[in-house]
Amino acid sequence: MADKKPNDGLVKLQKAEDAKKAMAEYHAAAAAVDANTARLRALRLERDAAAASAATEAKPVKKKPAKKAKAVAGKLSDWLQDQKGSGRNS
Repeated sequence: MADKKPNDGLVKLQKAEDAKKAMAEYHAAAAAVDANTARLRALRLERDAAAASAATEAKPVKKKPAKKAKAVAGKLSDWLQDQKGSGRNS
């Protein structure tokens, strides 16, 4: 069995205090990140709301032009004749 040193209790207490300090720093950093995220989210939402209201006031709604009807597809035999006439050998 390992022999106990006279300072083992003090080392154990010091490690426990260091762990508490490290956890406190970790939680403080996490809280700072959360606060910054909330601040940036509020700024983004404000900017998006302003942009949306400006877009609705500034631009009238444009109508899309009517789509053109697709050309009527020819018959397969017509296509094959065209291919044959153009020198295709299949």
